Amino acid sequence: MKKQLLYFILGLSLMLPSFLKAQKTEDLLSLVDNEKPKKEYVKYAFKSPRVINGNSMEFLAPGVMDFRILHRFGQIDQGFKNFFGLDQASMRMSFDFGVTRNFMFGFGRSTFKKELDGQIKYAPLMQSSGQGSFPFTLALVAGMTMNTLPWANPSNQNYFSSRLAYYYQTIIGRKFSENLSLQISPTMVHNNLVPLTSQPNDVFATGFGGRYKVSKRIALTWDYFYLFNGIQKGSNYNPLSLGVDIETGGHVFQLHVSNASGMNERAFITETTNTWSKAELRFGFNLSRVFQIKKKPNIL
Repeated sequence: MKKQLLYFILGLSLMLPSFLKAQKTEDLLSLVDNEKPKKEYVKYAFKSPRVINGNSMEFLAPGVMDFRILHRFGQIDQGFKNFFGLDQASMRMSFDFGVTRNFMFGFGRSTFKKELDGQIKYAPLMQSSGQGSFPFTLALVAGMTMNTLPWANPSNQNYFSSRLAYYYQTIIGRKFSENLSLQISPTMVHNNLVPLTSQPNDVFATGFGGRYKVSKRIALTWDYFYLFNGIQKGSNYNPLSLGVDIETGGHVFQLHVSNASGMNERAFITETTNTWSKAELRFGFNLSRVFQIKKKPNIL
């Protein structure tokens, strides 16, 4: 009897560690099964804060600066005498800064009307997956431009406020897959001064933008703005731009064709005087280079 009891105790002592280990593994698995996936924000719907002309749903990471140079040449239909527009060019240079995950600001200067511009962009809602996910990004943009050209008639009583214009925009966008992103952006542009009394001070438009990734480093992009008012027949038109993005490390190089010559919201929405229907197009390129100007916080 004592011998049988000894065998029983010995067998129990051998089985007990295996039982406790299995129980511990089962407890850990139950914790993993009950843990909900963490919330993750969608990135790289677009490769930069702008599609071509207009703002995109994308934001810069905190502490990142985007230095951007935009070139828009003359009309291609000018032929060889102006080397298909390449003999003429207008430019915009800009600096954008990421402050938080959903807030950024920037400013720029255009040779077109020698305009200065600045804007802020904030997203109260951002597309995400996991716990508390949201299906799209909602971003708000507010900006101002200032014309610095000399007064057309210096003898008149001119006001500084006449140089200013403002724009307000809502961007609703979604990254549908790794390849496709689409957005819509209702916009209002207010000009303090317009050339003719027949032209409205407030122009309302809706923009449409998209990106389709065709390979690891190449994507097709497009943006189009439809004006609800402010269009004068034979004078100005809706801007449409088609482009190809080429990613090269820290650079994004974009080749595009557009009927717009201006490169800020006021200019390309209210002053596009060429049309695709007559092949009055301009070749251009944008170059974006990002810099990490603030160290990323250490994550423990």
